[in-house]
Amino acid sequence: MGNIQGLGDMVRDQLEQQYTLRKKELGADARLSKSGMVFETEVYEIAALGHFCILRMNAFWGLMKMETAVLAVSNRDVPLFNLDWVRAMGKETQIIELYNTQLAPCPDTALAEFDSLRRRDNDLPDTTPSAHWYDAILYPCSYHKVGRKISDRLHAAARDYTALYLRQLADAPVCDSAAKQEKTRAFAERLFAEGGPAVDQVTKLFGAEVAKRLILRHMYGVDE
Repeated sequence: MGNIQGLGDMVRDQLEQQYTLRKKELGADARLSKSGMVFETEVYEIAALGHFCILRMNAFWGLMKMETAVLAVSNRDVPLFNLDWVRAMGKETQIIELYNTQLAPCPDTALAEFDSLRRRDNDLPDTTPSAHWYDAILYPCSYHKVGRKISDRLHAAARDYTALYLRQLADAPVCDSAAKQEKTRAFAERLFAEGGPAVDQVTKLFGAEVAKRLILRHMYGVDE
């Protein structure tokens, strides 16, 4: 993000202001490299909360960069929180998605707060994603923007979505962690099974076994 703090570091810093994070040892999975593409992964367990992952990708000698941050909370009934930032050929894309993996409906007031952040950037162009199976559980208050020379706007959106998510998380009801994690597992397993640009690329480069481990265990914190 130029001189702006990276997406994953920003989310981690906000988390560490409120929670204790324990970094996990990933061995060879921490850095995967092939055909000019490098994937670096950090995974943290959050005491009494859940799972956090940062994935960074650098390709074609820096011409394309990507950062993903995933917060999969198992002990409180909140949405699954995914953030993605991509820069390619001078164009930036920021995607912030909240998925309904909850045991009880998300309050309308909570979703409205996120939607106010989304509408704040109504003047920025939307991305034009193709249809996906998870559209049915993707909350409309999610954020999908793209453009050039808008790093500060995209970073502010990611920062403020994260701050709002953590504020709502503090007041969210405690839930059955096993049942909540099964919701996350179902999401991760279907994501791996049905594929997509990132999943397909990792599978092509490193094989299905590594790709499945990266998606299920490292990104979403569920057993394979």
